[in-house]
Amino acid sequence: MDWSKIKYFEPHEFKCRYSHRSDMNQEFMEALDELRERYGKPLHPTSGFRDRRKHPIEARKKLAGAHTLGLAVDFRIEKGEAYRLLEIVMEMGVFTGIGINQKGGGRFIHLDMATSKQLKGAPRPTIWSY
Repeated sequence: MDWSKIKYFEPHEFKCRYSHRSDMNQEFMEALDELRERYGKPLHPTSGFRDRRKHPIEARKKLAGAHTLGLAVDFRIEKGEAYRLLEIVMEMGVFTGIGINQKGGGRFIHLDMATSKQLKGAPRPTIWSY
């Protein structure tokens, strides 16, 4: 991963809280940079890379998730801003997984670029709510 090519994000924003690794995918990060450019305001990642062995959410899963592949991020965002961000995401057409949580205090949007093959047959593209 060549972080010098990424304009709007820093490696520490994507580090796993448990292993401190930030093994993000270059193409995914470049797409996030384009998303940030189009959005025109800072985006705040709450979860990026998750170590498959050390992150408790990922360790419980039978199969590797998009976060463990460096192909996913959760952004803290809510209400009208979430809608605006989703408009841009849909225009871009490169994200294959979109998860939306817009209830309660922990509102966020999950974005990923994982393929069905990488996720061992999980349907892609797909959109879900939490």
